[in-house]
Amino acid sequence: MGAVTVEALRGVTFDIQPGDYISIMGPSGCGKSTMLNLLGCLDRPSSGHYFLGNEDVSQMDDDALSAVRGARLGFVFQSYNLIQQLTVVENIEIPLYYQDRPEHESRAQACKLAARVGLEHRLDHKPFELSGGQQQRVAIARALVNDPLVILADEPTGNLDSKSGKEILALFDELHQQGKTLILVTHDQKVADRSFRAIRLCDGQIESDIRR
Repeated sequence: MGAVTVEALRGVTFDIQPGDYISIMGPSGCGKSTMLNLLGCLDRPSSGHYFLGNEDVSQMDDDALSAVRGARLGFVFQSYNLIQQLTVVENIEIPLYYQDRPEHESRAQACKLAARVGLEHRLDHKPFELSGGQQQRVAIARALVNDPLVILADEPTGNLDSKSGKEILALFDELHQQGKTLILVTHDQKVADRSFRAIRLCDGQIESDIRR
């Protein structure tokens, strides 16, 4: 049997402005994950272009894309993706390790970010000693540690109870007010309602793009 080509996204064109707070929504299989992977430089488009700042990252090789991810992008995942053997402060430091930062600078930056998300008293705890909401705060601090151009979040409240979810969304609101560019993939309309721009995908195409 021959290979079947599946077009996850088709003819998608849009701009993201500095300071945007965007939610990406749509039914399962509509292309949300592919969109996030492209924006996060985890995948390259099979055609077309993606400019991050002034650089066409769609033409970069794997090493160059890895450098872009480490320097310009921050990721927050539904399952936190923390390393269980490392402490809170060590998890936050990870992106700086790949930039060959001096150890004392990395530790100072990680401690500063831990305090920013309210975990200054949990620096030496391991992820399994934290609640889900606290683990997601560690993930957010890790996403911020390299001062990224864009923070990308994939269902960031999906594994949290309602109280913890509200606390994480309040933290995203605060980051947006401080000028950060946020892009959230979510199925939850209440989460999307916190954003200032909603992009809805359907069958790999943009069905609507609404600024509030």
